[in-house]
Amino acid sequence: MLFKPDTPLYAYEVVREEGHQVMYINYLGASVVPSVADDAEIMARTVELLIEAPNITRVVFVQQRNYNYGTNEIFMLQELANLYVYLTKQEKILSPLKLSIMNSQYLGQRYNDVNYLLGILKSDPIACYVELNRFIKDEKINLERTTDKLIADQSSYVRLLEKFNSLLENSRLIIAAKKYLNDYNVGNREIYYKFFRADIIPNFTFTRLASNLPEDADIVKQYHIGEAEDSSVVTILKRRRDAKFIYHLMPPEYSLEEDKQELLNLARNVLIEHQPKAEEFTDPEKTRQVFFNISKDLLRDLGESKNTKLSYGDLNQLAKILVRHTIGFGLIEVLLQDAHLQDIVLNAPISVNPVFLRHQEFDECITNITPSREDVDSWAAKFRMVSGRPLDEANPILDTDLSLGNIRARIAIIQQPLSPRGLAYAIRRHREEPWTLPLFIKHKMINSFSAGLFSFLIDGSRTMLIAGTRSSGKTSLLGSLLLEIMPKYRIIVIEDTLELPVDSLRKLKYDILRMKVRSSLLKTSSEIGADEGIRTSLRLGDSSLIIGEVRSLEAKALYEAMRVGALANVVAGTIHGASPYGVFDRVVNDLGVPVTSFKATDCVIVANPIKSPDGSSVKKRVIQLAEVRKHWVKDPEEEGGFVDLLKYNVEKDELEATEELMNGDSEIIKSIASGVKGWAGDWDAVYDNILLRGRVKQEIVDVAKKLNREDILEAGFNSVSNNMFHQFSKDVAEEVGLPEGDRVFSAWQKWLMEEVRGRGVDKG
Repeated sequence: MLFKPDTPLYAYEVVREEGHQVMYINYLGASVVPSVADDAEIMARTVELLIEAPNITRVVFVQQRNYNYGTNEIFMLQELANLYVYLTKQEKILSPLKLSIMNSQYLGQRYNDVNYLLGILKSDPIACYVELNRFIKDEKINLERTTDKLIADQSSYVRLLEKFNSLLENSRLIIAAKKYLNDYNVGNREIYYKFFRADIIPNFTFTRLASNLPEDADIVKQYHIGEAEDSSVVTILKRRRDAKFIYHLMPPEYSLEEDKQELLNLARNVLIEHQPKAEEFTDPEKTRQVFFNISKDLLRDLGESKNTKLSYGDLNQLAKILVRHTIGFGLIEVLLQDAHLQDIVLNAPISVNPVFLRHQEFDECITNITPSREDVDSWAAKFRMVSGRPLDEANPILDTDLSLGNIRARIAIIQQPLSPRGLAYAIRRHREEPWTLPLFIKHKMINSFSAGLFSFLIDGSRTMLIAGTRSSGKTSLLGSLLLEIMPKYRIIVIEDTLELPVDSLRKLKYDILRMKVRSSLLKTSSEIGADEGIRTSLRLGDSSLIIGEVRSLEAKALYEAMRVGALANVVAGTIHGASPYGVFDRVVNDLGVPVTSFKATDCVIVANPIKSPDGSSVKKRVIQLAEVRKHWVKDPEEEGGFVDLLKYNVEKDELEATEELMNGDSEIIKSIASGVKGWAGDWDAVYDNILLRGRVKQEIVDVAKKLNREDILEAGFNSVSNNMFHQFSKDVAEEVGLPEGDRVFSAWQKWLMEEVRGRGVDKG
């Protein structure tokens, strides 16, 4: 808190922050909430302080909550302060000679009138403008009635008022207010709400938030996020002239009653003295629980001492707020509660830029949140402790992850010298539950046939790379393919930043091991390199190998393992690239893998965002599946080494099977079939199995829609469904020699309806 309890009311302090001169005014103990729009006295006092301390660009009224007025609002008030100084000091408008050049009998009345106008110039400038125009009109009427002897005197006074009016009329506030004056009555302050709206900043944080909804925007949607006792309101708005939607967040800490705000301020001051040590962040969830319990006890005691009644729900709410604004990550945590968000971006310099984000439904949005330097510095320090990785001039990039209960996010932070204006953040929110192939079908990223083909390739233990640009859905698609691996097989996942849904699969009884390796961006680290991690995985038993992202030296180790046949199960990973040849170029030319080693890749799946014709929206789509044939020598593109099995049809907005696939000319699929009894040489049986798998995925989507059972699209049910599919396939194969599609589907479909309508969903 900036001011001590014994600081005089209305005292101020000017602090330089990020190039801004910020005036903090003490309103602790004031009987009113400080509002420039509401209160004429507060507006007048603010103008007087701006006269006393010019060049201020922001004003913050300090109370249980801080009320921040930004640059545009303060410039309006600064203009009034400058006008007042000019009129009184330079123009000396109240001097007798100015008011009456002939020292007429009207001097006293004119002095009272102008003094009145100068007074309301500071407290109610719009009323001043309206009254000034009324005075000018009256004085012009008086001029017509004035005797010849006083015409010069009266004319001089009218010119004085007109000069006053001309200066006031050209101020920003009056220019903006003119269109509202038809319905305006002098003394009505509602008009000021159109120009002066404070960003609310609770005293326990420095992040600014514009609490009022913009009047010139239409509300598109409104919903709640978070738990009931800690719920925040999200309002999506749109201005016709703006390209982006407005994402307006109102969390509970910005709308609490004053007595609860006071308790939070007091409690935070106590907790700050007991900040956790770095070693405590090795188990952040445990640390948060400890602080939550301490916060509840502390708030209960403070409430009793202040005679503030707190219910059980109040204590939980206040304790959660206190935790996120002490050892937590403030409003970033609140934003991450919104399952609709995909990316959150904080651009440098953070304290002068609003938070931007990408919404699942409304794409790019601008928010009502402006973080402070104090908060983002604090978050960066915590991320350093949580990750154990450096963030300094020698290592200006930090890649890490954040887990908050079921919420997972990838955090990328850059600082100087890479970001010359200071810290900047890019936060990728992962889905709380893993993506599944039925979910991707529902969202049209793939269709049911391609889902069936992906499932077939996974069961066939192929090696595949999922390529795409950033935010194309590569990692989410890879996570969904993990669910297609039969749980009886072991999976080893190697990642430098924890993004794949390993914990979720572990809860579903998958035999899965995660290995965290050094980021390729780090110059030095105690962590093991990704290449060594891959070599180590080969000593941990027969398993499927999943690489979070192929970035650097691990590419050579991965292809070495694949070529010597050390991995008999699925090998898959993600890589940046917009086409199969782009993947080849990156693996061979950028990452140094020998040309012929690339043949160890069986297929490349390409996912890329597809823009709408007007460019206003983006949809994620898988646009290609190509197999990598083995006959080429130097260049797979020139020598026909890439053969498309699936290709995106932009007109239909759908993946389509190519002629090579339809005609049974896929070498990869024939290779899989050659190892299965009854499939070798029988393309129809193989194709029937791919169609069967697609029918199963599509049926889940259709039943979920028909019965309003969104839960069966999720990982828990799909894991069970896959197990039952394999069981029915085995039963039918034992009976008739092949897993005939119709018979397997009929048995599985019967199980599905019993499970959905009868016993319910077993989520594992």
